[in-house]
Amino acid sequence: MESRLNYFGHPLAGKVLKHINSAAKVVSDSTLPTAVQELVKIRASQINGCGFCTDMHTKDATVAGETPQRLNLVAAWREAKVFTEAERAALELAEQGTRIADAAGGVTDEAWANAAKHFDEEQLVSLLSLIAVINAYNRVNVINQQPAGDYQPGQFG
Repeated sequence: MESRLNYFGHPLAGKVLKHINSAAKVVSDSTLPTAVQELVKIRASQINGCGFCTDMHTKDATVAGETPQRLNLVAAWREAKVFTEAERAALELAEQGTRIADAAGGVTDEAWANAAKHFDEEQLVSLLSLIAVINAYNRVNVINQQPAGDYQPGQFG
């Protein structure tokens, strides 16, 4: 598979990505737990069919200490006993926030309230922002048909 264009090498894309990457860095540096961040990025990427981001974030999660069992069960998190209640709330919010077009009314009050039970306001802002940012990355990569499989952890800094 070849990408449609060299998006990552294009000067205009570099300007756009600079801003998206800055937003991602703010979230990464927040108090939202790293495990939650990676699980949310993986789940949104799976839903969006973004192989590039799924490859990247499963590898980054592994380096951060995530177990193969948990990574293998992200897509079936509802049936898996390996996720905390906070992680489940974040995954539900990520799914509903990613599938806005599929859900009449968008994110439910129930999903938001459940997340609010587990995360403080700063973490909720981080979680909401993370969902928006990963969806932006997913869309760039899916539209461009960015190939997956070659990512090396730390490749982008």
